[in-house]
Amino acid sequence: MVELADVFQSYGPAYRQKYGARMLPSHLAVMRAIEQCRTEALGGQIYYCPDCDQVQYSYHSCRNRHCPKCQHEATQDWLERQQHLLLPVPYFLLTFTLPAGLRELVRSHQKDVYSLLFRASAAATQELSKDPRFVGGQIGMIGVLHTWTRDLRYHPHVHFLVPGGGLTADQQAWLPSREDFLVHVRPLSVLFRAKFREAFRQTDMFDQAPIDVWQQDWVVHCKSVGNGQATLKYLAPYIFRVAISNRSILKAEDGQVTFRYTDRQSGESRTCSLAAEQFIHRFLQHVLPKGFVKVRYYGFFSSGNRSRLRQIRQLLGAQDAPPSVQTDPQTDARHCPACGGVMLLQKILPPRKDRPP
Repeated sequence: MVELADVFQSYGPAYRQKYGARMLPSHLAVMRAIEQCRTEALGGQIYYCPDCDQVQYSYHSCRNRHCPKCQHEATQDWLERQQHLLLPVPYFLLTFTLPAGLRELVRSHQKDVYSLLFRASAAATQELSKDPRFVGGQIGMIGVLHTWTRDLRYHPHVHFLVPGGGLTADQQAWLPSREDFLVHVRPLSVLFRAKFREAFRQTDMFDQAPIDVWQQDWVVHCKSVGNGQATLKYLAPYIFRVAISNRSILKAEDGQVTFRYTDRQSGESRTCSLAAEQFIHRFLQHVLPKGFVKVRYYGFFSSGNRSRLRQIRQLLGAQDAPPSVQTDPQTDARHCPACGGVMLLQKILPPRKDRPP
């Protein structure tokens, strides 16, 4: 199977030689991390099975959040940590998308504009939800940033997971939403655009934005997505999915990379072939700025308001969520793939000293 690491190892040196002087340090770091992930460059351990003499090498992961290998295993851990957020109410998924006319500007100022996208969309939703015609109270929101389409094009948008209901102003009662309706998206879109424009006007980027983006409709979607448990499982891949998975890459040869994706409109499987240089460029434009927080919590889900969740459960007549079970991977026994016996640690392999930084 061809992996993203294979693409970077084969075509990355030429890409860095051509663009290295203009590449962001974060892009260079991501390429190196993915190339070295689970190889001898990062060190690891050698395990030995005394029952059948099997030897197994286990190399360290890079732990980079853009690495397909590392992020593949993170979903279940996150789900277990989020159990205390679950409420026995219907949930909704809201999606806010920046218009195409702003995307080139956004690409050059990612950290600032992504934060504006979060703030404007969350503020618009919270304000409209307080209207008695909708929820009429304070809601909770879990937001996650996404920047790609299924064929790796640049398409910045944010998803919010929202329980159907909110707290009254005095925090003494729960106001349920309808089972299949949270807010109207038309006024939400107008309010989102207005709040984003107001915040954007305070930056030195405002005069560079095309005037017509402020007159066009901005895309906002809202749909019902089931109960809390189902919804967390729905949201988790949005949080930990990277721009492309290893299993989607079909081949990398003759300077071309071919990958599979699912067409959003038809649901059919399609393939896309790009020059290796273009493929790497498409992937790297989705690398987030260093330290950028891509998952954010608002309302009664924000860190300063988590104490209200127990109160909300009491108002809903629900039991407290059970604590998640924490496991220590270092105490888990490693079993032999050949005979099933317990393998013993034989040797520690240090990281290679000559590996590229």
